Amino acid sequence: MRIAYLDCFSGISGDMLLAALVDAGADRDRIEQELRKLPVGDFRLEWKKVVKAGVSALKLDVVDESQAPALPLKPLKVLGNDHEHRSHKDIVDMIQAAGLAPRVTRRSLAIFEKIAIAEAKIHNVPVDTVHFHEVGALDSIVDVVGIALGLEELDIGQLHCAPIPTGNGYVRCAHGLYPVPAPATMELLVGIPLRETRIDKELTTPTGAGVAAALVEQFGPLPSMTVEAIGYGAGTRDLPDQPNVLRLLVGRR
Repeated sequence: MRIAYLDCFSGISGDMLLAALVDAGADRDRIEQELRKLPVGDFRLEWKKVVKAGVSALKLDVVDESQAPALPLKPLKVLGNDHEHRSHKDIVDMIQAAGLAPRVTRRSLAIFEKIAIAEAKIHNVPVDTVHFHEVGALDSIVDVVGIALGLEELDIGQLHCAPIPTGNGYVRCAHGLYPVPAPATMELLVGIPLRETRIDKELTTPTGAGVAAALVEQFGPLPSMTVEAIGYGAGTRDLPDQPNVLRLLVGRR
């Protein structure tokens, strides 16, 4: 069986994992072609090689080129500013209608379901009424479905993961200033081994935590495997004393 190991010593986010999958050999052209099936408006994916604390890694940026919001997109007033948001049902409908491979659809929906359940608990609302702010944005949808496509491209049957560092400090969300990890992120990480870090930044995002909660079969040290490919996905920030990258090991048991 082909497996992958998430060596997330600097945390995990959706863009880092998608970039690591492509860096490990997933066909980015085919991933982009499949992503065009989603009704999320015009966007482009920018890929570039960067060096983080001496480690070469692939950096992904999702650029929104829409002139107007694409359906199903609705305006929401939050904290005096205009924000775009999508409901859980909106996202489920768009993924189911995209005609993706069955396992890609299942994995994408599983990630969003985990996030929706966590958000519903934190905000004390039914799952069906959950509306995503940050996770409902274009880049997060592209990241989640892109990750499912990348796993399919590499024929990954099982995903394993190291203990996850969350980071420390505070992060500004749609509802205001939250502690790190943000409440929904922490809810997603219940039952998952975490690793201590002194870094005062958000290292694990809700999308990254959603992937871990939905798709990872086992957490712990590197499993027995023969490594066939290694991918490095870069984060946006530069961290003190360590590379802000996610290392992905792909191989067979």
